[in-house]
Amino acid sequence: SYFGDKSSCVENANTLNLTSSSSLRGLNNTCVGKTPLSSGRSVCRSHTPLMGYSVTSSSAVSAHAVASVIVAVVEGRGLARGEVGMASIDLKNPEMILSQFADNTTYAKVITKLKILTPLEIIMSNTACDVGNTTKLFSLITEHFKNVTFTTVQRKYFNETKGLEYIEQLCASEFSTIFMEVQSKYYCLAAAAALLKYVEFIQNAVYAPKSLKVRFQGSEKTAMIDSSSAQNLELVINNRDSRSGHTLLGVLNYTKTPGGSRRLRSNILEPLVDAETINTRLDCVQELLQDEELFFGLQAVISKFLDTEQLLSVLVQIPKQDTVKTAESKITNLIYLKHTLELVEPLKAALRSCNTQLLQAYYKSLEDTRFGIILEKITTVINDDTRYTKGCLSMRTQKCYAVKPNVNEFLDIARRTYTEIVDDIAGMITQLAEKYGLPMKTSFSSARGFFIQMNADRSTLPNGQLPSEFTKVTKMKNTYCFTSADLIKMNERCQESLREIYHMTYLIVCKLLNEIYEHIHCLYKLSDVVSMLDMLLSFAHACTLSDYVRPEFTDTLAIKQGWHPILEKIAMEKPVSNNTYLTEGNNFVIITGPNMSGKSTYLKQIALCQIMAQIGSYVPAEYCSFRIAEQIFTRIGMDDDIETNASTFMKEMKEITYIIQNANDKSLIIIDELGRGTSAEEGIGICYAACEYLLNLKAFTLFATHFLELCHIDALYPNVENYHFEVQHVRSSAGNKEKITYTYALSKGCTEEKNYGLKAAEVSSLPSSIILDAKEITNHIAKQILHRQKSTPEMMKQRAAYQLATRLVQTARNSRLDPDSLRVYLKGLKKKYEASCPTPGKNDEQQ
Repeated sequence: SYFGDKSSCVENANTLNLTSSSSLRGLNNTCVGKTPLSSGRSVCRSHTPLMGYSVTSSSAVSAHAVASVIVAVVEGRGLARGEVGMASIDLKNPEMILSQFADNTTYAKVITKLKILTPLEIIMSNTACDVGNTTKLFSLITEHFKNVTFTTVQRKYFNETKGLEYIEQLCASEFSTIFMEVQSKYYCLAAAAALLKYVEFIQNAVYAPKSLKVRFQGSEKTAMIDSSSAQNLELVINNRDSRSGHTLLGVLNYTKTPGGSRRLRSNILEPLVDAETINTRLDCVQELLQDEELFFGLQAVISKFLDTEQLLSVLVQIPKQDTVKTAESKITNLIYLKHTLELVEPLKAALRSCNTQLLQAYYKSLEDTRFGIILEKITTVINDDTRYTKGCLSMRTQKCYAVKPNVNEFLDIARRTYTEIVDDIAGMITQLAEKYGLPMKTSFSSARGFFIQMNADRSTLPNGQLPSEFTKVTKMKNTYCFTSADLIKMNERCQESLREIYHMTYLIVCKLLNEIYEHIHCLYKLSDVVSMLDMLLSFAHACTLSDYVRPEFTDTLAIKQGWHPILEKIAMEKPVSNNTYLTEGNNFVIITGPNMSGKSTYLKQIALCQIMAQIGSYVPAEYCSFRIAEQIFTRIGMDDDIETNASTFMKEMKEITYIIQNANDKSLIIIDELGRGTSAEEGIGICYAACEYLLNLKAFTLFATHFLELCHIDALYPNVENYHFEVQHVRSSAGNKEKITYTYALSKGCTEEKNYGLKAAEVSSLPSSIILDAKEITNHIAKQILHRQKSTPEMMKQRAAYQLATRLVQTARNSRLDPDSLRVYLKGLKKKYEASCPTPGKNDEQQ
């Protein structure tokens, strides 16, 4: 072991006892089943040791295609039930994230955090799923994560004392402040103990001492978006096609590295709540947009980086067995490390002339002398021209000749032997081509080794067949691939020579890594810089493709001519724009309009714009100002909500209950079509009661409904505003049919498009007498309701006074007007107040 004494880090993996329901069958094919529930479901997944992973420059878009996060979850017992500890580690990133929080009976926070992590596997205590005594948390997690492997381990491995010991042993010195944060958080420490023990077992490797990045992730630094809202808004997955890029992630993702893509995804699901941090990001995006040389210079360098986090993960793990695969992996990753470190100076050069605070801080962090020390030590042993290259044969050559000549005499001899064998293979294939007069050439693949490839029409072959000495023939169109007995033997000799080279190179690489290990933690800093710069460049790139503007942060939600970013990508043109305005004095907006008039799209648009602003992106609008939202809740009606059935109604009730239980004054709440799953009377009652409850909060709420009776709630609550989507009626040339044209334009007031059902009936084959009766009854009921809810002059006066007061408070907080302009504005407020008040009677005048 070149990283120190592995026995001092963790105990022997063989002591890990999984419950009888979890079986482990070999290192490379680990079958993990959960304790059977009533459904009898079990899941089997193969585990490959991380040592076998290779760091590739795979598409950033597909960075999350393969899950690689393992999470341990534990809940307190007795009086501590509801207190949940979590620990997670990404097998491609040597960072352990700890969290502990109190959750309610719905365990919404746990489910949301797990959805964000998208785990490969979830570990829980065997006591959580005892037959006949399964905990509610275990049941909910298994219900929400049906395609995730569950493993139960004995409760004794969830040991907080052992967890703290692990962290003291494994946490890198740069992150040692974690001890102060977690030493009294017993449940996340217990989860960490079980997690590290399990990861050691399945990986057949241990983390080196002082090698892990460990951090505690509190929920107070990010906005909470529950999993249902993330799905409704299509933040990272499209609801119709999971492979589609028509999501907010797809709109903003122009990242060049897997790390940048991962950071963007996690930011979208957990936006920031600190305005200063957000504005720091926005300053960077603004500079990137204003300085083309900086933008293209940074983008050119960033695009050359590989997956730095995964590289780190491989470097800090100690394999328990030295195999050829392990040796090859270490050599490969040393080459990747050299490639990465050689990009530090170009990255510094690109950042040298930057002006914003964050970019300057990144430039200074790259001045860390450890980058140069590591690279210098590498170049004393590794050839200067050794590079990361694409293509398995090219990379094999780089690995073979990575170490400089004259470092190891036996290595030099083995490499000469390998070269001779490769030359012999090429010569043999040339002779075969001359012998048979066929256009044969030497090809290579990692699966087959060297083989013969030939492009030829079958008619040119003797008797339409290849000569009999060739075997393992495959054909695709006019391309033949095949080998021969002699070539197979030479491939075996080549592999044997290669094994010798890798073994000797590995010994040299291990010695080198042992020398540079004490400096390697600067790569955590580099990884963070690269992923953040990649995300900021992605934001700037998105702005160049559309007319986005920089958001401001005040106590107001004001969007001038905003539009839906995902719809713009789908339609390939700018959608209809609309305004939005909410303040503390007008924090509840009711939106009405016919089906398909644009209500749902508009509501989603506001939430998406809010999220974009809070991650540091520009926003699709002419101007925008946002109040920081600590939670974003959405309840969006689907097509099947029109059906009156018990399951739909219960789903609605669960969603609105969750919102009511968790919303606070800093929430953004979006509700669309509540109460459609039951009768009209019950639906109106539920909507009215929910509105009255939410009206007592200072949360910004947008409530779309078909129940026009709700529009009259503004007579009782002055902080309610009514808006509607306009439609136009166009009568056909014959004059007997009317067509509705949707404008998708939002206007103030309640919709005049009432009785949509009657209008639909008019164009149907229903008898005219029935339609006339229906209209008469509807008008009679509407007049009765209107009479009961009619605003009195006193109510109108109170509403006008309330709105004036809130505007004055808002002006005092946020006004940047000069004295003359402020005077004009205040006169305008006075006129608006006077116009909103009813004309006073004689008694009022005398008073």
